[in-house]
Amino acid sequence: MPKFKTYTMNQIQLLPPSYDELIPADHLVRVVNSVIDSLNLNKLYSRYKEAGCPAYHPRMMLKVLIFAYTQKTYSSRQIAKALRENINFMWLSGDQKPDFRTVNRFRSDMKDIIEEAFYAVVMLLLEKGYIKQENYFLDGTKIEANANKYSFKWKKSVVKYDAKLDDKIRMRLKEIDRITQEENDLYQDNDLEETGEIAERITSEQVKKIAEEIEKRLEETARAEDKEAKDKEVRKSRKKLKKIHKELKDDIIPRKERYEQDLEIFGERNSYSKTDHDATFMRMKEDHMLNGQLKPGYNVQIGTENTYIVGYTIHPNPTDTKTLIPHLEHQKEQLGKLPHTVIADSGYGSEENYEYLKQNSCESCVKYGTYHKEQTKKHKNNPFLADNMRYDAESDSYTCPNGRKLEHIGSRKYTTEAGYQTRRDIYRCQDCSGCPYAEQCKKGESRSIQVSHRLNELKRETRENLCSPTGQVLAARRSSEVEQTFGRIKGCWSFRRFLLRGIEKVKIEWGLLSIAHNITKMALEG
Repeated sequence: MPKFKTYTMNQIQLLPPSYDELIPADHLVRVVNSVIDSLNLNKLYSRYKEAGCPAYHPRMMLKVLIFAYTQKTYSSRQIAKALRENINFMWLSGDQKPDFRTVNRFRSDMKDIIEEAFYAVVMLLLEKGYIKQENYFLDGTKIEANANKYSFKWKKSVVKYDAKLDDKIRMRLKEIDRITQEENDLYQDNDLEETGEIAERITSEQVKKIAEEIEKRLEETARAEDKEAKDKEVRKSRKKLKKIHKELKDDIIPRKERYEQDLEIFGERNSYSKTDHDATFMRMKEDHMLNGQLKPGYNVQIGTENTYIVGYTIHPNPTDTKTLIPHLEHQKEQLGKLPHTVIADSGYGSEENYEYLKQNSCESCVKYGTYHKEQTKKHKNNPFLADNMRYDAESDSYTCPNGRKLEHIGSRKYTTEAGYQTRRDIYRCQDCSGCPYAEQCKKGESRSIQVSHRLNELKRETRENLCSPTGQVLAARRSSEVEQTFGRIKGCWSFRRFLLRGIEKVKIEWGLLSIAHNITKMALEG
């Protein structure tokens, strides 16, 4: 018979080992424990009352949540299971076993303190020298919301249906005016007022007021017992009024209120999800069928330095252009200052963003949409492009390849989606007749161009920064900085869909992920 080591399942130990003896000295759970112990959590403690049943210690609950996120454990039920079965969780919780409802309730109520905890960890990184707040690498990603993929509402559809409902209301108002006029012709004591002119867009309050006037008139005539009440024509008109009143109360007013509520939820967005009103439908890069369909989600913006997450914001709009200023304003509010240099891709390149960075003394390494195209020979050797035409500042004119002047004929104001106002100067050639380059140069009768001199100046400064040796190094690092962080969270940690609903709770989840990511990196770097 082969020899085996003694195997006894029911062996009694006089002195059972402690959990601390079973956990290695350099284990990640010890780093999570020491980092959270170093944080000031007075704001978290202030949420609890002295009376009532003692609650689980909030510092312990925070440690458990953060360590759970480092272990790819996001479900409250799975966290509760780990507290019963996993030695690391049992050591971290002091062998206390809160159930999944307690875990989920604690996590959902962290909106007031999650950012404070995150930025406390960021300040710890600054103190220990892991980051210096010099180079800020900014990028965003779209993460699916916890919402039904087919629960969409589109703003264009709501606006169209609302306009059709307004037309229907106007038809009913004309009918009411006609009935009122007929009654006034027969009886001079009719109290129902004419509806008069209605504003371009009808509100539910206006419709309710009209319905109340009709209801008041119908109640008065129901109590009357005179010839007017017995008249055949009057009874017929009152029957029509009752029908219109019922339609207003049962159909038109509820629909009008629903459309108004939808438009209020939309705000500046074009869509929202009925199961998570804060989520916007965005085109994700991939889904379970790899066809890139529209799904409800959030635009997560993060800034990193040495692959540590230094700041994050959550946005409902799918494009990145309008997120740079709110993100950096939030960062300045939390840390008191902005980084020395901001590095981002062409999705953030706009006159508004460049102007903001310049006003706040931030070096801009933010590419614009045509940056790489401008580096090609085809673009540089094309003399018909406005960028390649010679500009004379004294005469305020451009010179085309044929030597003719494009003179300044005026300007127009241009307002971006974010409300930023700028100016576009218009230049036009007065006479393009007989030009040998006409087919290549123009499409209409004469060549005209629109130019923003301020944007061109800002782009020139940005181009100089990007083409400098330092700028080239930073631009090359951007993809490895931010994409590596997103790769860990979305790829290695398999976090591709939020569990909680609503933008406030989504911020809690991403805050926990960011803290978990930073602490994990600290543990790896020692």
